[in-house]
Amino acid sequence: MKNEEPFNVRHNDQKYDIHEFLKNHPGGLNYVRPYKDKDITKRMKDTQHSKAAYYLLREYKNDGRDLTSTSDSSDLENLVDWDKPMLSQVAALGSSYSEWVVLPVDRKLRLFENPILESLTITPWYVVPIVWIPIITYFIYMGFNTYVETTKDESPTVPLLIRFIWGVILWTLLEYSLHRWIFHMKISGKSKILIYIHFAIHGLHHKVPFDPRRLVFPPLPAALIAYALYLSIYVVLPAEERLIILAGGLSGYLIYDMIHFYLHYGAPRENSYLYHLKRYHNHHHFEHHENGYGISSVLWDKIFGTTITLRKLQFGIKW
Repeated sequence: MKNEEPFNVRHNDQKYDIHEFLKNHPGGLNYVRPYKDKDITKRMKDTQHSKAAYYLLREYKNDGRDLTSTSDSSDLENLVDWDKPMLSQVAALGSSYSEWVVLPVDRKLRLFENPILESLTITPWYVVPIVWIPIITYFIYMGFNTYVETTKDESPTVPLLIRFIWGVILWTLLEYSLHRWIFHMKISGKSKILIYIHFAIHGLHHKVPFDPRRLVFPPLPAALIAYALYLSIYVVLPAEERLIILAGGLSGYLIYDMIHFYLHYGAPRENSYLYHLKRYHNHHHFEHHENGYGISSVLWDKIFGTTITLRKLQFGIKW
């Protein structure tokens, strides 16, 4: 289905053209296609579409955004100016921020007025492997040499592989912990600093989840996290293990960031691992904001009791 072709639907006697949203719809094209030029009011109600879904629908109203809704959140976008940098505005939202930030819009977002600062917040997906694969390779090389020189082990492959895997597992725990307790910290709206921090590190992604420029971590903040991880490893681990475990952790991060981008823009095969992860992550974005913190794995969600239960479908989703 070509992206330029109108795809009109009706909801509550209003007409919407959702052709720009088709590639991003969590239910896939095959669930949406039969409703072209039809009324979706009952269908959305029967399938228990979330508050975020109804809010997002207004983005595609044929004659502009639907501001006639009587829902409590109908006017929240009037609280900010989308033609201006957003970071300087979000603190003024106060107690409305926590509601506003999880109600998605399909727009491009500018964070800073300064073009240099703004460029540091925008990262094409391919920059991540270009930056981190050489660094990981270097750490593997140096870690291998350090381990052999220190331990005199003539068969280092297995013990180094075990330590590398431990580094990957360590990352999955860090991924879960950051996402749950830092990226989704509770924001009362009383602290402007907390609003700034929350929006800059993760809130903007929930607000504009379809902006492809903001789906992977920019290298600078990622490097700061990597350095903090190294300092932690340095304190608790001997020299012969630090670099190889750090290489494993950074590999876990690289896998995570690539998976995250793919979950938003990829079309995984039905019943594959990534297919279930994509459904899982969509539910986190549009319905269960306080569950489903795992991106590359749901392991820690299961351990900590924050798993999202996906309902069974009549047939598979085609994105």
